[in-house]
Amino acid sequence: MNPSIKQLKAFVAVAHSRSLAEASERIHLSQPALSITIRKLEETVGGPLFARTTRQLWLTPEGEAFLPVAIRLLNDWTEAFEDLNERFMKKRGKVTIAALPTLAAGLLPGIIAAFRERHPQINLSLHDVLADQVNQLVREGRADLGFSVPPQESDDLVFEPILADRYVVVCPHGHPLLAQDDVAWAQLSGYPFIGINRLSSSRQDIDRIMAEVGKPLDILCDVSQIATVGRMAAAGIGISVLPALSFRQIAGDGIAYRHLVEPTITRELGVIMRRRHPLSAAATALMALIRDAT
Repeated sequence: MNPSIKQLKAFVAVAHSRSLAEASERIHLSQPALSITIRKLEETVGGPLFARTTRQLWLTPEGEAFLPVAIRLLNDWTEAFEDLNERFMKKRGKVTIAALPTLAAGLLPGIIAAFRERHPQINLSLHDVLADQVNQLVREGRADLGFSVPPQESDDLVFEPILADRYVVVCPHGHPLLAQDDVAWAQLSGYPFIGINRLSSSRQDIDRIMAEVGKPLDILCDVSQIATVGRMAAAGIGISVLPALSFRQIAGDGIAYRHLVEPTITRELGVIMRRRHPLSAAATALMALIRDAT
């Protein structure tokens, strides 16, 4: 049997005071109870830790060797519970987020700023990655929360919708499509097109919809960064299609957008979590903030 915390506290108190009477007052334990506690500790470790006289107690060599160990164990015990309490009180901890670039730049900055204001001691880490990588990071426990489209065939993941987005066509100022209130998907095939990453969920939607309407895109090039799409469109090189939320990242001089219709596509976005894996107190607080904000 290992020594108990009560026995360690009694041992350290007696070792420091060298007096049962003084130690009993320090740890609020009666002298008889303190004597029994010390005796049981000595029985547990297999020998005497104190040499006793009529007036005072002295540490044996074994007691001298054990004292710094006992102090360290008590400190570790106290620090462990202080750390745990601070985590529950959101005074310490870390939340790792994996998010689509659209959400990382268009939705999360305001939420993260509000969270930091409420919980400045919590460390936040954000990975802006593609949908498959979001799912993988959450599945492996390397991200507490994922922000993405609904995962496909993922019984180990839970998806909670938070908002719906639509696709828009991005055009340079003066482009003929901007003369319309809305633009049909089929109309895109008549103009040079700037594609986005072929592995992204948005590009997969775009390719699928254009196949359904039976109109090929005249793709000049594919780019990886949404900002590059904006600059190339502003330069008059071509048009592109982005989630409406993404346009916030590139809105500025030289470009505008119109909603795409025929068909009207709603893109569901939300939070991905591991099934049967409860969130930490810090991640739970972030989720509560997200639900309030969306």
